[in-house]
Amino acid sequence: MGRNKSLWRLLPLTGIMALILAGCGDDHLSALKPKGTVAKEQLSLITISLGVMIFVFLVVMAIYIYVLFRYRKRPGDTSIPKQVEGNHLLEIIWTIIPIFLLLVIAVPTIFYTFKHSKDYRDDPEAIHINVTSHQFWWQFEYLDKDKKVVINTAEDLVIPVNKRVVFELSSVDVNHSFWVPSLAGKIDTNAGSNKNTMYIVAEEPGTYKGRCAELCGPSHALMDFKVKAMEQADYDAWYSKMTTPKTVAADVQSGQEIFKDNCMACHATDATGQGFGPNLNNIADREKLAGVLDNNEESLKEWIANPSAKKPGVKMPAFQDQLDDNQMGDLVKYLQTLK
Repeated sequence: MGRNKSLWRLLPLTGIMALILAGCGDDHLSALKPKGTVAKEQLSLITISLGVMIFVFLVVMAIYIYVLFRYRKRPGDTSIPKQVEGNHLLEIIWTIIPIFLLLVIAVPTIFYTFKHSKDYRDDPEAIHINVTSHQFWWQFEYLDKDKKVVINTAEDLVIPVNKRVVFELSSVDVNHSFWVPSLAGKIDTNAGSNKNTMYIVAEEPGTYKGRCAELCGPSHALMDFKVKAMEQADYDAWYSKMTTPKTVAADVQSGQEIFKDNCMACHATDATGQGFGPNLNNIADREKLAGVLDNNEESLKEWIANPSAKKPGVKMPAFQDQLDDNQMGDLVKYLQTLK
């Protein structure tokens, strides 16, 4: 009995904590604070479904409480309440009302399901990007009108606002799931030839956080990326810089040689270069290193020295025993010029 009383005392505390924690979160990582056209339409579906369920719950509870008091057993009352079995009017009412409520949910759900799954890969006005998932990072390939790759980058996805961005998604290893809650719902990236498509339209400039939403290995929780939505002029300037060949300053050429000897087998630094690992064309401009670390000199050294310590399961080898402090410093100095 005492134990039951203790449990009952915990209920108010649990309710208060749930109410407080419901306010926690990130404005740029929440489906309840949409910043894109698709996300707003998906939130409207959530609102409609929740509204119908709350309405049904309140009506059922009201009837339940009414019947509980109206037909409770009273002293000396042995009569049987009037039976409604076979009442055609009531049977029609409680059949039609659920059908109507289901239609309220089903019609917009079906409409937006087909709308959001529409294939815009042939839309000449859209931005076309191939998304490829790896354990545990994201690759983004920007295509021109001839569907040729003009920019190959990773981790940071840059897009213009108020313009449709079309993705063709795949995986090179296990199945992953591409999700930017503030802009659109998630979609799987599958291994093999089965490629999924989706589109987003960001309505406000900002940096929106993305996640892998399907368990894919030991660093699944660290498989993050960023979507940077910019005004069209800023996007055009970024696009131009990304496609402009870079010159290497004389003071970092030693670092470039170290990069060629140790890193070039897996990483490229030109606009369209393809390697086993992420393209490092603009690594110095990325908000996060490897998707999760602050992008600074110290983090870069720690990552190169032992990446598995920061992201378990990554396929990049450790260089802590292959590069001395001077070589590490020169390499990092060179990488920080890749802007």
